[in-house]
Amino acid sequence: MLTVSYAKINLFLEVLGRLPGNYHQVNTVLCGIDLFDEIKYALTETGAIIVWSSVAELNGKDNLIYRIAKYLQEQYEVRQGVEIFLEKKIPIAAGLGGGSSNAANAIEALDRVWQLNLSPLEKEAVAAKFGSDINFFLHGGTALGENRGERISAMDDIMIDNILLVNPGIAISAGSAYGAVELPVPGESKLFDPDNPVATMFNRLEPAVRKMYPLVDSLLIKLNECGAIKSMLSGSGSTCFGIFENAKTAEESAAYFAELGYFTHNARTLSRREYQRCFPS
Repeated sequence: MLTVSYAKINLFLEVLGRLPGNYHQVNTVLCGIDLFDEIKYALTETGAIIVWSSVAELNGKDNLIYRIAKYLQEQYEVRQGVEIFLEKKIPIAAGLGGGSSNAANAIEALDRVWQLNLSPLEKEAVAAKFGSDINFFLHGGTALGENRGERISAMDDIMIDNILLVNPGIAISAGSAYGAVELPVPGESKLFDPDNPVATMFNRLEPAVRKMYPLVDSLLIKLNECGAIKSMLSGSGSTCFGIFENAKTAEESAAYFAELGYFTHNARTLSRREYQRCFPS
């Protein structure tokens, strides 16, 4: 079975405080976008779980896909095994949710190939066990994430075209970004307006990341100089994105950053209906 595993951007990310277990309380708006990995699943009769990838460091048992597969196999006493191949196109540790998207994809795909018949609540419980934003990727579209990001509420689709993603090739751990964040003064946290999304886009992590990584700071400045009407860090980074008024300017800007050796992708947000076409019918 061949599936696709979509990335996301955060249109909004406010950090409200700290939670037990070294987590942070967030208020975030996530949107699925049309950048994706491809993941193939093939049943085996040996009982073995094999995960391999186009990116060598993702091979083997440390991959979140493997950990979820092993958990489901043991939890539901599955005798069959599975061979999984991940064709990686989403940059790693980039604020685009690639690992979490892959994890959600594995939950959905293995439910099908192993015929587990999991309910939506059971899938969400597995997702919450392995990460904070995996639940979003079970649904896609546009959604509000609360608490540590695992409490997902669907929102009306926010459709935005001409989104240029630029990744400078550095990995930023979410832990380091959240560890350096300056929390808002009580009563001064930002709010998002879904009727005016571009004007109210915000990322509380961005100032700290820009200080720690001058390359991110210069990249965001350059996106504005290239004509972006709004530029922002996605999640904890290092991917930045700019929203452009037209495709031509976005394409010209992509060519500029590609010449510098950066990863680029001209993206658009996905509706929930589009997003949920991840799997063959």
